[in-house]
Amino acid sequence: MRFLVRVVVNAFAIWVVTLVPALQVTVTPFSPGGDLQLVLTLLAVSAVFALCNTIIGTVIRIVAFPLYLLTLGLISLIVNGFLLWLTAAITGSWGWGLSVGDFWWGVVAAFLISVINWFFGIILRPQAKKR
Repeated sequence: MRFLVRVVVNAFAIWVVTLVPALQVTVTPFSPGGDLQLVLTLLAVSAVFALCNTIIGTVIRIVAFPLYLLTLGLISLIVNGFLLWLTAAITGSWGWGLSVGDFWWGVVAAFLISVINWFFGIILRPQAKKR
């Protein structure tokens, strides 16, 4: 259930990032048409992004642990930008999906996606019952 919530929140965050034209991040739907194709494409891109972040991101974070310590965690911006760029490369190779104009705009977009995910994580996090 958490994975589905994460995918939906990621899809919303990616959609918000595509609304900012300066970031050069766009989503190409499965087929031209209505909003349903765009929503399904956003959900698919979000699922690929979540899988990349879970599998590849974990490996990168383990290997780059000394860099995380050395940069006080700022390397995570670069890692998240790389994972967004990797998601764009994977889905773009299928002829639909995410496209990122430049790597550094991808880093900025990944930062905005992280902020949106953080905000919704606070709202959607189950609260512990107080006795």
